Amino acid sequence: MSTPFTIALVQMSVPADPTKSVAKAEQFIRRAARQGADVVCLPELFRTPYFCQHEDPDNFNLAEPVPGPTTRLLAATAREEQVVVLASLFERRGPGVHHNTLALLDADGELAGLYRKMHIPDDPGYYEKYYFAPGDTGFKAFTTRFGRIGALVCWDQWFPEAARLTALQGALALVYPTAIGWHPEEKSEYGDEQLEAWVTVQRGHAVANGIYVAAVNRIGHEIPATGGQGIEFWGNSFVAGPMGEILCRGHAKNEEILMARIDPQRVETVRRHWPFLRDRRIDAYDELTRRFLDP
Repeated sequence: MSTPFTIALVQMSVPADPTKSVAKAEQFIRRAARQGADVVCLPELFRTPYFCQHEDPDNFNLAEPVPGPTTRLLAATAREEQVVVLASLFERRGPGVHHNTLALLDADGELAGLYRKMHIPDDPGYYEKYYFAPGDTGFKAFTTRFGRIGALVCWDQWFPEAARLTALQGALALVYPTAIGWHPEEKSEYGDEQLEAWVTVQRGHAVANGIYVAAVNRIGHEIPATGGQGIEFWGNSFVAGPMGEILCRGHAKNEEILMARIDPQRVETVRRHWPFLRDRRIDAYDELTRRFLDP
């Protein structure tokens, strides 16, 4: 059993200039490391403002190979600070083929693996199907210097199947880089329930799998160049423990580093007393592979 380690979530606003965004993220990683973090997670697509608010073919120019320039820079930072870094990037895999990809850099700077976002949304202001091909890596947990970490991204956080399949690979924590917020015209009527639904479903994954869950979001009100009301990203990054308990939670508008201790013994203890993985009826779940069960 691995020893406890500390995970840090970087909740940040995103500058318009990708060079400044990466430099800002690097400084946050160094600060987190010096505050005692072993694992540092950045928000989804942290390198740029959230460009998926509208469909524009010029935005494909924002993509880069993975590994590529940003992963090389972050790998050097990870190695210098001796921390694991999780970074969500707009991957250019080839002409016309792009992914929303999470790169996991181990504390020696080596690329421990890639996870390509499996669930791709298509909603007003979140036109991700235009930009990203569905992931083909399957669900992934990675061995790092400090322990096994499950990598998922944003829209994945609503799907219990994704959490379960990742947890079954021995992850101690599920980490969800995220870019989610309110449409300003909906906030007064639906904002509270939307936010709490987001927190609740992920706390449910923690309980159902006896695992830690960490969700790291951006902040700021981003209005695209084409106009409109934009998206007000709601922050509220958090870490939940294996019983769904909130270990830390961010503010809606503050840039901050949130830290929590990941304890393998806590996972062991919870699963001994609430043995959901033991009692799963794996012989009875075949129909989960069907889209819908017609009457």
